[in-house]
Amino acid sequence: MSFRIRAARDEDLQPLYEMAKLTGGGFTNLPPEKDALRAKLVRSHAAFARDEDGLFDDLFVLVLENVETGEVRGTCQIFTHVGQHWPFYSYRMGTVTKHSQELNRTFRAEILSLVNDLEGSSEVGGLFLHPGERAGGLGMLLARSRYLFIARHRARFAERILAELRGVIDEAGGSPFWDGVAGRFFGMNFQQADEFNATHGNQFIADLMPKHPIYTAMLQESARSVIGLPHPSGRAAMRMLESEGFAFENYIDIFDGGPTMTARTDNVRTIRDAKTVTVTAIGEGGAPAMLATGRLADFRVAYGRIEAHERGVTIDSGCATALGIAAGDEVFHVAR
Repeated sequence: MSFRIRAARDEDLQPLYEMAKLTGGGFTNLPPEKDALRAKLVRSHAAFARDEDGLFDDLFVLVLENVETGEVRGTCQIFTHVGQHWPFYSYRMGTVTKHSQELNRTFRAEILSLVNDLEGSSEVGGLFLHPGERAGGLGMLLARSRYLFIARHRARFAERILAELRGVIDEAGGSPFWDGVAGRFFGMNFQQADEFNATHGNQFIADLMPKHPIYTAMLQESARSVIGLPHPSGRAAMRMLESEGFAFENYIDIFDGGPTMTARTDNVRTIRDAKTVTVTAIGEGGAPAMLATGRLADFRVAYGRIEAHERGVTIDSGCATALGIAAGDEVFHVAR
């Protein structure tokens, strides 16, 4: 069974909606709301259609397609320049130190400060793989396809890149962090706030959230204990990000307290290691690799095998079929 990554199309709305209903909440970039998903596709189409290079406020939506059946079984997104339409808020974890001479004691308190430090970064997000396909490295294919897209269109992305991981969500779909912090100021539960943010943006956070730092010692234990922790289903994603060179630098999501991972764009392993070569033959054998071809709406990625020789490379026939390439075409690749 062969899969490829390609640009999302209008006819992908229904499978995207069906996958969105499976996320379990807290997945802001893939809301189970057809109008919101349709708006994402419209924005993505405009980004793919724009020929001009440069740093704009674009969104690219990619999907994972079964080459044999045409079924869409996963998706991911890339935001080129966050915080341009709506402010991009994070909590930054910090420490306040105070000393009492009378008591001869030093006190250190952890605080959360509402910041826009990451505004202007690019973002990778919206990654979801259908539960029926969680084998064979397809999650990795989705994740790393975003970095190959960035490498292929580097002038359209910022110098820093971030990834927000979903925080801990309880069995009822609520967020202990939201209940202990923001929920006290908004008069809505986590699911309501999450849905509102997905369709209207998070300006309401700026309007209603207190601007002073929050001392974590004043929060209930259920909220404190999940600060900076990913949802159990996101631990593998966190390890993948770390293997690419992302790090947790004390920024967390304002809704569920999940960790925000950051990296210098050019230091991301897949972006740094991607190489462009010419296909001189279609054959079998070679080393496992991720291969990509095309630009913008013609961009495609698939797993395959590649063997280098003096004048170019040989790639396997299955990958050549999935990508629609032949001898003489250009591909770029990284080791799998």
